[in-house]
Amino acid sequence: MSHDCIAARPWVEVRGVYGWHPPTAENDTSLSQRGVNAVFMSSDAITGEIAESSHAQGLRVFAEFNTMHEAGYVKDYPDAAPMGPEGEVSLPPNGWQGVCPTHAGYRRWRMGRFEHVLAQCDVDGMWLDYHHSHASWEQAEPDLPDTCFCGRCLDQFARDTGLELPQAPTRELSARLLGEHRERWVQWRCNVFTDWVREFREVVDSTRPGALLGTFHCPWSDSDRNGALRSKLAIDLKAQSAYVDVFSPMPYHARFGHATDPEWISRQVSWLGRYLGIDGKPGERHRIWPIVQLSDWGEIVPAEQVPRVLDYATRRPATGVTVFAWDSLRTQPEKVAAMERAYLSMWR
Repeated sequence: MSHDCIAARPWVEVRGVYGWHPPTAENDTSLSQRGVNAVFMSSDAITGEIAESSHAQGLRVFAEFNTMHEAGYVKDYPDAAPMGPEGEVSLPPNGWQGVCPTHAGYRRWRMGRFEHVLAQCDVDGMWLDYHHSHASWEQAEPDLPDTCFCGRCLDQFARDTGLELPQAPTRELSARLLGEHRERWVQWRCNVFTDWVREFREVVDSTRPGALLGTFHCPWSDSDRNGALRSKLAIDLKAQSAYVDVFSPMPYHARFGHATDPEWISRQVSWLGRYLGIDGKPGERHRIWPIVQLSDWGEIVPAEQVPRVLDYATRRPATGVTVFAWDSLRTQPEKVAAMERAYLSMWR
C-alpha cells in the first residue's frame, strides 16, 4: 500500500491537532474541512467560550495539563525543588525543572487547578503532561538524574515501605536506595506518581463525569534504556491503566533520533498495545492515541514524510492520532496539505 494514499480507517476515531488556538483570520480554513475532528490545547489557554465554539464546529476538545513541570512554583517555594543523591538541589537537566512529587502544597495547587478547568470548561477530556520525575527525556540523548532524596521523600518512603532508614548523610542513604534497596525505591517512586493519577481520576469523575482522562507520555518500552521508563522517570503504565482511559505516547521520530525511520512510531505503539493488552478493537476500555511529530523540532520533518508518519501512527492498536504542533505547522502549507489529504483519506 502506498503511504501517499492511506485507505479509509474507520477505527481511527480521533484525528487531532495539538497546540491549537482559535483562528484570528476570518478566511482561515476550518479544521473540520481539513479532516480534523479534535483539538488539544493548553489548560492555561482554554476557556468555556473556546470549548463551546469548538464544539459548534464539530470538534472534540481536550485540555493538556502540566502536572510536574511548573518551574515558577519552585522559584516561589524552593523546598519543592528535587534533591539529588548528594543531598543537593538537582539542577534542571537541560533547563527542564521538575518538582518534588511529595510536596503537599504543590500537589494541592495542581489538583485545584485541574478541578477548576474541568468545572469551568466543557472539555471532552483532560490529558496529563510532564507526569514524570525531574528529567529531560524529550531529546535524542536524555538527561535522567536520580531524584528526589529530600527529607520529605525519605521519610515517606520509610513510612510507606516499612523500611527503617538509619540516621546518616543523604549520600549514604541514596547509595543504599540506588543499590541494595533499588527495586523497592523504584517501585515506591512509581507508586507516588501513580497516586497522583488516581487523584486526577477522582477529580474527573466527581467534577465532569464522562470526560476522558488521558496522558501524554514517554514512548519508550519497558526495556529501552535499561528500563528507564520506571527506574528513572517513575512511569508505571500498567499501574496507571487502572485510572487512565487513553494513552498517548509521544514517538517524535525526528526529535528522538529516528528521522529516517518513521516506522519506529508503529513499533513503539505496537509494543504499548502488547504491554497493556490493547488491540484497538471496538468496546475496549483503554485506547491508544499517539501524538506524532510533523513540526520541525531539532531535525526537519519533510512534507513528503507526513503521509508515512500518519500511516504508521494510525495502525492498530492505535485508534486515534494527534499531530505536533499546530501553532508552528500551520505556517508550513505543504505539510498542512499533506496532513489534510491523509486525514480526509482516513475519514472517507
